[in-house]
Amino acid sequence: MQEVDENPLTSLQDDVLGELGDDRIVDIAELLGTDDAGAREMVCTTVSALSGEAENVATPHDAPLTGVATLGGFATGGLMAGLLAEEAGPVARAVAERTGLPSDAVSQVVEMVIPAELAVLTKRAAHH
Repeated sequence: MQEVDENPLTSLQDDVLGELGDDRIVDIAELLGTDDAGAREMVCTTVSALSGEAENVATPHDAPLTGVATLGGFATGGLMAGLLAEEAGPVARAVAERTGLPSDAVSQVVEMVIPAELAVLTKRAAHH
């Protein structure tokens, strides 16, 4: 039997890239003045930074994730949307510092990535 060693963060990054789709990746590339690969790298960096913050949400080890992404009253995203929106500014600053890209452009990318990451997390929660 073949062993599968899947990194959950890599999988999340791939899922968010898929959720964004090629058109949004092209938009991100144009916004940043880079190519497709640079845009994808930026999305992965952003997902990684956002995920680091999302991991700080206290969830009991075996608790089902259903409802986590929609719990609460922040727009339609609930608790997770509130958390990610709260961290958007600090994450954008950190990513801009790490990449050397203009913070305004990075902030716009973060704002595009958050809904895609929320959609992926919501889908995952629905399957658990």
